[in-house]
Amino acid sequence: MKPSLPLLTFAGAAVGALGAGPALAADLNVTVEVPRLTVAEYHKPYVAIWIENPDATAAGTLAVWYDANSKEDKGVKWLKDMRQWWRKAGRTMSFPADGISGATRAPGPQKLVFSGAKGPLKDLKPGQYNLVVEAAREVGGQEAVRVPFVWGKGGGRPATAKGTTEVGVITVAVK
Repeated sequence: MKPSLPLLTFAGAAVGALGAGPALAADLNVTVEVPRLTVAEYHKPYVAIWIENPDATAAGTLAVWYDANSKEDKGVKWLKDMRQWWRKAGRTMSFPADGISGATRAPGPQKLVFSGAKGPLKDLKPGQYNLVVEAAREVGGQEAVRVPFVWGKGGGRPATAKGTTEVGVITVAVK
């Protein structure tokens, strides 16, 4: 039995709507190296990862690693030690933040994939941005590293940057 004409018209409209998705359905692949430090008292760093517009305003927070399991939410108290992120985006957020908050990470490379179909990337317009990784450690230092990247057509080759103390090598690739 052949479908009637209205059904075919509706099916064609549905296929057209599927093809009219977001302008960019890409992923942002990020590798952040948490360096192994030889110090007397080592604490895993708190880390904020966000996207910054060319004018240095925050376009969206991708991840925040902190002691989310501390008693009475005392881990939230120290998020303000990531000063740049806190001033631009952190102080207006509620924690834990669904899909963003996570536990601190051990030394070594941490591989992350952020989907362009959801979260702060879904509304990101094509253009030049910075991925910012800021880390702060108890009885340690604080450091922010920026990695320029292009979101959209011609995203180009992976971009890298390296911190000097609290952050190791960071790689950003648009896929």
